[in-house]
Amino acid sequence: MMKAGKIVNQLQAAGMKDIAQTVACEHGKNTNNAILKNACNAEFYGPNRGKWLGPFTGEVPAYLTGEFPGDYGWDHIGLSADPETFKRYRETEVIHARFAMLGALGCLFPEILSKYAGVPIAEPVWFKAGSQIFSEGGLDYLGNPNLVHAQSIVAILTFQVILMGTAEAYRVNGGPLAKPEGSDAIYPGGPLDPLGLAKDEGKFSDLKVKEIKNGRLAMTAMLGFYIQALVTGKGPVENWASHLADPSNVNGFAQAYATKFSV
Repeated sequence: MMKAGKIVNQLQAAGMKDIAQTVACEHGKNTNNAILKNACNAEFYGPNRGKWLGPFTGEVPAYLTGEFPGDYGWDHIGLSADPETFKRYRETEVIHARFAMLGALGCLFPEILSKYAGVPIAEPVWFKAGSQIFSEGGLDYLGNPNLVHAQSIVAILTFQVILMGTAEAYRVNGGPLAKPEGSDAIYPGGPLDPLGLAKDEGKFSDLKVKEIKNGRLAMTAMLGFYIQALVTGKGPVENWASHLADPSNVNGFAQAYATKFSV
């Protein structure tokens, strides 16, 4: 250890400031030490992680230490200054991110199948599809009555409350990944991790970053879907196809400010 420390000091003196992090990473891999292996994710964790404005970021708030995934040092109005508030916001963001990723896929998939694969879906546009449940024939998921056929809004709501309530109760209580000092309400594991993605601590840390980055993108996409629906009255796939066909005239800058549904 003394020899290793001497070498580290010599390399740091030579300008290699990240050598300690590299040593910790390699030692963690060799000894299978989960804590030391976290040093391998230097790009996304720790004080040397990437920041939201790159080299122009400036000083990062002291409470944003790079401990959690998705921390790029940006909190100009101090929303996360209080640890308890930060904990609540972090959990809320991850849950909304997951819903947004599912929602964005759900908005796109039926419309893509209908437009490009010729699947006979009665109403593929996401903000119009739900009204089919009040029609005489009810609602068929993806146009196939053998998948999900729904005619009762009460039955659908009851089923959703039971499923979501059970899953949320399991998540909030932490599942098998619950720690003695408190449950892990964001990553409960067990049945909610059927692929065992959390088994490798290093890969798991990397996947957390990918999840929150894609989730933030999905939340932004859902906001775009809402605005498009109000302005054009069309689904996102149809809007994209119209833009590709005439990009100069069909875009967010050339469209009228009034919504499709305004008087």
